[in-house]
Formats: sequence, structure tokens, C-alpha cells
Amino acid sequence: MKSSQIRVGIAGLGIAGTEFIANVEKHPNMTVSAAATRDPKRREQFEKDFNANAYETIEAMCASDSIDLIYIATPTELHKEHVFIAAENKKHIIVEKPIATSIEEASSMIEICQKNNVHMLVGHSHSFELPIIEMKKIIDSGQIGDVRMINNLYYNDWIYRPRTPEELDTSLGGGVTFRQGSHQFDIIRFLGGGNVRSVRASTGRWDLKRNTEGSHSVWLEFENGVTATAIYNGYDHFHTTELTFGLGEGGPVKSNQPYGNSRKQIENTLSPEDEIKQKNSRGYQSVSSKRDNSTNHPFFGLTLVSCEKGDIRQSPNGIFVYGENDIEELIIPTSTNGRDVVLDEMYEAIVYGTPLIHDGMWARANLEVCVAALKSAELREEILLEYQVSVPLGVKKSNLTSKR
Repeated sequence: MKSSQIRVGIAGLGIAGTEFIANVEKHPNMTVSAAATRDPKRREQFEKDFNANAYETIEAMCASDSIDLIYIATPTELHKEHVFIAAENKKHIIVEKPIATSIEEASSMIEICQKNNVHMLVGHSHSFELPIIEMKKIIDSGQIGDVRMINNLYYNDWIYRPRTPEELDTSLGGGVTFRQGSHQFDIIRFLGGGNVRSVRASTGRWDLKRNTEGSHSVWLEFENGVTATAIYNGYDHFHTTELTFGLGEGGPVKSNQPYGNSRKQIENTLSPEDEIKQKNSRGYQSVSSKRDNSTNHPFFGLTLVSCEKGDIRQSPNGIFVYGENDIEELIIPTSTNGRDVVLDEMYEAIVYGTPLIHDGMWARANLEVCVAALKSAELREEILLEYQVSVPLGVKKSNLTSKR
């Protein structure tokens, strides 16, 4: 291993941790050096695959001198504890979204990283994806005027995919508003550029057997006058892929699946324990845990941006720009994906001191929208925000596009 390489430890070998390993392996300046998981079979397999240590606890992994960066892919309710452990061991941190289950937790995580002089980046969230970054560049260029309105619409089967109990418990960061709204609000805030002033929302719990938010309608207003909506429905009837060229988050959607397949599979699951087994079976060394080798960028629903003189949406090969006189498709190579950009952003922060975009304060602001949406739905009133941070116009940071 070259001394200039960043040595990465993976905390949690479920779906997110497993998917991230391939991107670390792909990065020319990062190396998979360790993992932590409570599953003894996964530890054994990891050690065989990488000739590296696999630990039972994150404490043991973070105490190692052979790790520079910890990727935390553990359940949301454990993020604060695990970030504290990593920061106090002077490890840089990438933590999965949402950053935490409360604003107070997020603030304490920011403070502990600042105290120990370590970088904390929060992702993977979909503003790292290249089509979203290209949309931002078009907005910043001014070629179709100032951005005025942003809408993200996503219908899928989220609530009926195999879930662990915490994913269906709002108090632990479960439900679509915490877990998927954190993607939607991240995209909207990145493209909107300015501070979000207020949030108004309605949420839905339409299946009491899965008693958490399965839908939401959220309206955001920016200080700069931009307005936005985030619509999410995870109840497995209509799917937005019908509007996005048959493409979803993982590439082309399999057309041979029967209608309502996820709902029917959950209905036939014998017990909560069986559902947990189904979810856990998609972790490390499972074929089902690996993303399709798609030649398309992922679609997080339908994102439509309206500027003064045109609109922007994602195409199968990049983005469409609907200008005053014609429609232009900008082709975006698929050799780089959002997780690659996550690692590039962190690498440049560690090596070159480049300020992070998706840092703890950015993630806390995303979480604030999630919390405000839930509160607004409960109180039926508009919620004013406190912690919002903006993305400056004309962002030209090299970590927004891979140099590889």
C-alpha cells in the first residue's frame, strides 16, 4: 500500500456498506483496510476477501493505527455514538444519511468532529449524482435564467421492501420522510442554491401494519424566492419509473416483476423475524446486495427544475435542457457515479484541505427539513427554519466531477 493512500474501514456490512466497498476499491487513492460487523460469517468472509482485519466492534476498528477514514453504514440511531468513537480516535468520517435522528444529535456530532480536527462528510445522498451536478452547472451558468421552481416526484415500493424494525420506527429515524426525504431535500437544496426559509407538509401512514410515514407532500420556500415540492409515495402501486424511461435508482427496472410484487411478498412473510432475515440476507457476499452494472445514471424519481427561460430534467443519458428555442440533451458519461464523487470530495478535503460541501452543517440542514416536515404535518402549520446553509452560486470545485 502506498503511503499516500487513504486507508478505509467499513463500519457495517449491510447493503450500504457492501455497495460502498466496490467504490473504495475503484478509487486510485483509497484502500479497503478493515471492517466492523457483529456478524461472524461476514467477518470471516471479509478477512478472506481482503486479507484485512474484521472487527466485532467499531471501537476495536477505530483504535487501529492502520485506518485513516471510517465509513459509517450502521443504523441511524447509532450514528451519533459511532461518529463520537471515530472522531475521538482521530479518524475522518463518512456517515450515511440521515446524519442523525435529531437536530441536537447532529449538532453534537459536528462539534466533536471540529474538536478533534477531523472531516465529516454525510452521504451517499443523490446530490452527488452527476446529472444533478450538471443541472446545478446549467443553473449557475445563467443560460436559461435564474432558477424559480424545483419539483421532485417519487412513487415506488419503499414501505414494502424488507425492513428492520428501526426502519419502520419514526423515533429511530425510520419512515420515508427521514430516510428518503433526506435525499429529496438534499437534491432540492443543492439545486435551489439558497437558504430554505420555511416548510409546510402533510405525511401519510396508510398501512397501520407498517406504522410509519409511507408518504409525504412537502412544500419548501427559499429566502431567494425559489419554491419547491417534494412528493413521495412508497406504497407500491404507481411507480415513477413509468415517467423516467423505465429507469430507477439501481438502473433499469426489471419488467418481469408482477404488479404489487413487494406488497404481496411482505403479505406472505410469516413473521417479523423472517422479514429481518430477508433484509439481512442482502448484506455482504449476497448477490442481491450488489447494484446492477447499469449503463445509466440512477433516477431518484422525477426531478424537474424550472428557470426563467427554460426547464431541466434528467434524460436516459444525461439531462434535457428545454430552452427558449430548442431542446438540448447533454450526454454525461456513466463511468463515474455518486459514490465515486463522495470519495473524491472526501479525498480532496483530507489531502488538499478543500472545504466539504456535504459536511455536517449541510447534513444538519437537510435533517432540519425532515424534522420540520414531520412537525408541520403534526401541527398543520408552516415551520420556519434556523440552521439552513446555502450552496454558493458558481461552485466550480473539482470534487464535483471525477478527475479519474
